[in-house]
Amino acid sequence: MTFLAIDVGNTRLKWALYDRPHTQANVLAQGAEFLENIETLADGPWANLSAPARMLGCVVAGDAVKRRVQEQMEIWDVTPQWVVSSTEEAGVSNGYDHPTRLGSDRWVAMVGARHRMLARGIEKPLVVVMVGTAVTVEAIDQHGKFLGGLILPGHGIMLRALESGTAGLHVPTGEVRPFPTNTSDALTSGGTYAIAGACERMVQHLRDHTGMEPQCVMTGGAGWKMAPSMAIQFELVDSLIFDGLLKLAQTRFA
Repeated sequence: MTFLAIDVGNTRLKWALYDRPHTQANVLAQGAEFLENIETLADGPWANLSAPARMLGCVVAGDAVKRRVQEQMEIWDVTPQWVVSSTEEAGVSNGYDHPTRLGSDRWVAMVGARHRMLARGIEKPLVVVMVGTAVTVEAIDQHGKFLGGLILPGHGIMLRALESGTAGLHVPTGEVRPFPTNTSDALTSGGTYAIAGACERMVQHLRDHTGMEPQCVMTGGAGWKMAPSMAIQFELVDSLIFDGLLKLAQTRFA
């Protein structure tokens, strides 16, 4: 039973075709497209794929983008299914005030991170960080309960906000420096250390709450930019959303 996993973010659509809906599945094909190129999928990278038996995806880009993706999937006889956050699934319970309003990508990433940790025989608190157009920093206790999370702007949004709200700050991206001595470096360093600081503060909150040392997992297209500037130990996992979709698919379809 082949399985298609789709992650539709604010900038790109990423997809992967697996040989089965299982956490031990093998990748048959994968790819990524910017959202403006969605209409090329059916006649392009998906044209020669074997029809998936099942599909599960998460989308944060809105219903209009989701409909565009589903139109491309009409080349196959498969029913699109999209993750909606729930009160509990796949070993994670949802402490959000309104569980279904939690972003599906955040929910899926937490499921993926929790499963990866348990598969190693570890049961610790988790801080799950996604660094993309926006940045989210989630806290999960050692029992798998999502306690809450932070949302803050990504690098690009921070820079655009400063450029639009402050005269004269139309400058190129700089480098991350301990002591920036030009405006470009000051802007880039400020944004980077703001994100790093949010991660460090959440680790501290979770440590204080549980009395245990949390494990930190980071993902997202801009995660690699943060790696040199993090003062806490963390694991960078590019596939975290797909890990979560595979776990959810295993519980739903297998």
